[in-house]
Amino acid sequence: MGESRPAATGIVYLVGAGPGDPGLLTVRGRDLLARCDAIATDALANPAIVAAARLANPDVEVHEVGKRGGYGDSASQDATNALLIRLAREGKRVVRLKGGDPFVFGRGGEEAQALAAAGIAFELVPGVTAGVAAPAYAGIPVTHRGVATSVTFVTGHEDPAKTDTQTDWAALARSGGTIVLYMGVKTLPRIAAALVAGGMAPDTPAAAVQWGTHARQRTVTATVSTLAVAIARAGLDAPVITVIGAVVALRDEIAWFDRLPLFGRRIVVTRASAQATGLRDALAARGAEVLELPALRVEPLDPAPLTAAAQRLAVYQWIILTSQNAVALLWEALRVAGLDARALAGVRIACVGRSTSDALMARGLAADVVPARFVAEAVLEALSTRDDVRGRRALYVAAEDARDVLPAGLRALGCVVDQVTAYRTRADGAGAEALRDALIRGDVDVVTFASASAVRGFVDAVGASLAARAPAVTIGPVTSDAARAAGVGVIAEASEASIAGIVAAVETVLGAKQADRPRAGRSGAVGKLDTPFERP
Repeated sequence: MGESRPAATGIVYLVGAGPGDPGLLTVRGRDLLARCDAIATDALANPAIVAAARLANPDVEVHEVGKRGGYGDSASQDATNALLIRLAREGKRVVRLKGGDPFVFGRGGEEAQALAAAGIAFELVPGVTAGVAAPAYAGIPVTHRGVATSVTFVTGHEDPAKTDTQTDWAALARSGGTIVLYMGVKTLPRIAAALVAGGMAPDTPAAAVQWGTHARQRTVTATVSTLAVAIARAGLDAPVITVIGAVVALRDEIAWFDRLPLFGRRIVVTRASAQATGLRDALAARGAEVLELPALRVEPLDPAPLTAAAQRLAVYQWIILTSQNAVALLWEALRVAGLDARALAGVRIACVGRSTSDALMARGLAADVVPARFVAEAVLEALSTRDDVRGRRALYVAAEDARDVLPAGLRALGCVVDQVTAYRTRADGAGAEALRDALIRGDVDVVTFASASAVRGFVDAVGASLAARAPAVTIGPVTSDAARAAGVGVIAEASEASIAGIVAAVETVLGAKQADRPRAGRSGAVGKLDTPFERP
């Protein structure tokens, strides 16, 4: 026991980050990350979870203290304990983010003991453990009626050849249940030999799941006696979960994750960071590994002109909005002016793009004009056919680099146009280095662009030569023209200018190739790598 101290004002939350998929983080864990003062994160906690915490909680301090079972740099357990105690004694709310569940081979118990001995308040927030989640994402239930009525979780660090091993491998071999090994790649040959020696049939089905629940998940199936060779042949390395038992045979019937239409594809999202979530989540839901390059950063300009326009809405018959940013900034101007959506009751609104009209609808208003083609020319065409446009006055909320097609066309129709430049976009190089490396390796299947300015931001971030190495899917013809002008090939264009349109276009060009793509590692006699991972 350590020195007794009065309880500190800080507190440590031992939070399970889950097995990798950020969607498997608990609600309690997410809420704590959004309001804590410091995060001490494991190497196996998905970096996307910490990145999301930074967005929600920009002032949080992050400490990398993860261990990888002998792979890479590791912080000692004593150093980690000392860090948690120090941060708590400084009065901070600390999230100790641990891969999987803190109490399942996560040394969470040791950290709790250290905190208790130091008089530090703590709370445990369980997480989804990889030993259940990784097999589930591989289509392997760890128990199944009539097949396996028990499951045993075992650390693979235990060497069965040692005389002081705590695991009775012979008893496990006779149990007839499922065996799930954590961190057992190096010791698997000896473990398998011990199980067979203990009475397990050599042809018992077995599987190894690398990076379970991540988009880069790979699964090897074989038998208990051949799995180690299959793993080596496929090149799998930590982190790996190994499943041994009859339930593995169910994978052929109920595998689902690696049958998603975009599974194994690497897709770049280049929207402004605040707008990337919807596209990223939609692609990830279809199995893609999403690389985010927030190629654009939206910078609001002087709000005074738009606020002044909001205060004199009665003079306008039309408002023209060309982006979600324009919608958001108009609403902020209304708020500053002490107004709300009711102030727009007598004004008609035209939107360029489904995403823009959706952003408007989210605030309770339906656009009066949303053309079938989501470009400025189509808006002008739609407005020119109406009898309530010519000679009227319009407010056009624009970006700094907006084309003059709309204001010039409206004036040609006899309209008075007040153009308010409300925001500008700037290149944001966050994530550029990792993306450049992926492009050099040929590990990018497609880059998505939602605007011409996103194309410019992408090229600025990675350079013209690397930008040309991956094809593009764009939101519409103007963006396609910008991509081609930058030397980026366009393989598809969304049929409608929306997130759903981009996703559908990506799925059309990449998902259709999934069934035809060669599957690597089909060795047959020894084992098979069931996950496609070769680049087209």
